Amino acid sequence: MSAGDAPNHARRRPSLKDHARGALRQRFAERGWPAYRADQIATWLYKQDATALEQMTNLPADLRDAIGEAFEVETLVVEQTQASIDGTRKLLLRAFDGARIEAVLIPEERRHTLCVSTQVGCPLTCSFCATGALGFTRNLSAGEIVDQVLHARRLVPAGESLTNLVFMGMGEPLLNLPNVSEAIRILVDPKGLALAPRRITVSTAGVLPQIAPLLDVAPIHLAVSLHATTDEVRDVLVPLNRRFPLAELMGALRREPRLNRRRPVFFEYTLMEGVNDSLEDARRMPRLLAGIPAKVNVIPMNPHADAPYRPPSSAVVDRFTAALHEAGLRVTLRRDRGRDIDAACGQLANRVAAAPSTAPDSVPGAGRPTRPDSLQGPLAGNRWGPGDAGALPPAVEAHALRDR
Repeated sequence: MSAGDAPNHARRRPSLKDHARGALRQRFAERGWPAYRADQIATWLYKQDATALEQMTNLPADLRDAIGEAFEVETLVVEQTQASIDGTRKLLLRAFDGARIEAVLIPEERRHTLCVSTQVGCPLTCSFCATGALGFTRNLSAGEIVDQVLHARRLVPAGESLTNLVFMGMGEPLLNLPNVSEAIRILVDPKGLALAPRRITVSTAGVLPQIAPLLDVAPIHLAVSLHATTDEVRDVLVPLNRRFPLAELMGALRREPRLNRRRPVFFEYTLMEGVNDSLEDARRMPRLLAGIPAKVNVIPMNPHADAPYRPPSSAVVDRFTAALHEAGLRVTLRRDRGRDIDAACGQLANRVAAAPSTAPDSVPGAGRPTRPDSLQGPLAGNRWGPGDAGALPPAVEAHALRDR
């Protein structure tokens, strides 16, 4: 399957949005259509927000008919939009084959960030993530990724714009690299969605062979879902670690020449009570990340019914963050957004097909599964002691207070 090709079952015909402008020009030329018409279509789709060929009035009617016989325009429809008390909005989107995915639009003071999905479900089965509990159905096409952005852009207030994009929704982006790459080409194309590459971040659990090819696509940012400082714990939290353990992952990142202080790796670290929140974890992390231009995003666990973990207390979160800061790491305590609509980190799991439960066990945190036995050994003695790590430095304390 070539870059950007849609899976045959995803729609009746391929989408115009499955191809970046250069690839679409080539497809048009192969059919005997003027290649420059692909540029006109890109303007209509991404600048004028056209949703039907009939709106593209500078294309001849017979060409519009021919294109309509070969290509779709829309790939996803919005089935439901939920609004959080903090302004976050979650979109439930349905594809032509009935598959459903979720995307999350997060408004902030001077920007709007969209979290997009790349797969229907996820094959990685990370033990703290609601999406992994769903299993894996299929990859999204490039058009389905781009359509999430277009639908979300329509929700941004007039006079404002969608400023940031993170590939941190449902799925592992690097296991769908051809379509993710083609979507990025559309997103950064000046005649496409014209997003600055530095405003795009792609997250991976550590699919090593695909990291360098991703960085070849555009100067976007890389995020790595770390979540543990030892292989023993990460093997349970992120089972992909058994294939690409921490030493291999960190070694590859140290050797990657395109990563630097201006283009660091964002390490995502979800704090779970008694699992990865100890003083020893905080002390190990600077050694683990040594030699890698890094920023650490600390995320207290967002509880949900599929995971046997809970967030640590605020005091433990603050001490952990302070310890990283004192060790010289660039660290941010990420605030919790959209938890009331299950839109926070790790919570995306479309359950629209399931009947809602009113039983107590359906409440996040109630009736929680027990912690995996495989973690009991590695977690022995994994606790904070009185006075560990001291108080928050003023800069970190101010950031933590702002982000809550």
